[in-house]
Amino acid sequence: MTIKTTIPISTINSDTSLNRKPVTVITTCYGRNRHLYNLLASLTHGSIQPDEVIIVNDDADPQCLAKFPLNIVQIPTTINASTDNMSDVPTKTRFDIGHNRNLGAARATHDLLIFLDVDCIVAPTFIEQLSAKLQAQPNGLLMGQPRYLTRPLSEEESSKLQCGTLSMNCLNRLSVYNPYRDNFDDNESIPLALNQTATKKTAMKKTDDYGAFWSLCFAITRQQFEQLGGFDTQYTGYGAEDTDLAFTARQLNIDFYLTADVVYHQQHSVYRPPLNHLDSIVINANRFYDKWQCWPMDGWLLSFADMGLINWQANQSTPITLIRKPSHAEIESAHCPHAAYV
Repeated sequence: MTIKTTIPISTINSDTSLNRKPVTVITTCYGRNRHLYNLLASLTHGSIQPDEVIIVNDDADPQCLAKFPLNIVQIPTTINASTDNMSDVPTKTRFDIGHNRNLGAARATHDLLIFLDVDCIVAPTFIEQLSAKLQAQPNGLLMGQPRYLTRPLSEEESSKLQCGTLSMNCLNRLSVYNPYRDNFDDNESIPLALNQTATKKTAMKKTDDYGAFWSLCFAITRQQFEQLGGFDTQYTGYGAEDTDLAFTARQLNIDFYLTADVVYHQQHSVYRPPLNHLDSIVINANRFYDKWQCWPMDGWLLSFADMGLINWQANQSTPITLIRKPSHAEIESAHCPHAAYV
């Protein structure tokens, strides 16, 4: 990985908050409402609140959403294309994260967009600092710094989060970095207090490693997102749609920045390798290779090949073919209920 430039903190205008542009947060989920309510609680108690929160979701209780003092817009994952001036969107679609993010962006009122996976809990200054950085670098693609909770929050911890009294020390103690990703030093990123404000600016660095992009927490202007064409909806289910977005940004000479603005990823079980997503990973890997002439997710593809599930080698240029489906026992063996990250 090549890091090109570290942006001096002083280059981000300390008076940005005085001229702050409004920001829209976009998230999407189905069947993950406990995570959703934790995310909304953290947005509620941030140093600033987002001006709009768009939730692309079919099953969250509107009465529960109304309890949060946020400007929440809930739109369905299935939408009537004859309305909303979206004639190019199918009238029915199964849950698809890229498609749903595109729907959220199309509905957004504001030009600064922050996309968050539903299993994020934002640090108190996350929205303030990341939106200020985007305002200072409006032609860029910016990604935050994930930390991974090593267990789900308890009922008591979730209640404290809802009230704004869950300490950052608690979240910091419960979380770790993913060692396989690029990470900032603790003193550049870890929030120390619930009321920490953006007077202490977190770090930011420009990188050529577009493969490091992950759509868990990122910011982009509406204009740049539209220039990218949004997420490619030819990808299905799980895998590679975010790397595709980043490669498109590289192709269009859109600068990519890593920032030390922290989100805490809420723990849930994973599969190593993700045998539960084998079909979509194969489809998406073939789609990605067809566009970019290189293979994404090569570690997972190698694991699948070693298990005799697919025909794949790192140097091949022909599509991956499926040899067999994993057995129930193989899928259960790959299940890691207590892992912090894949």
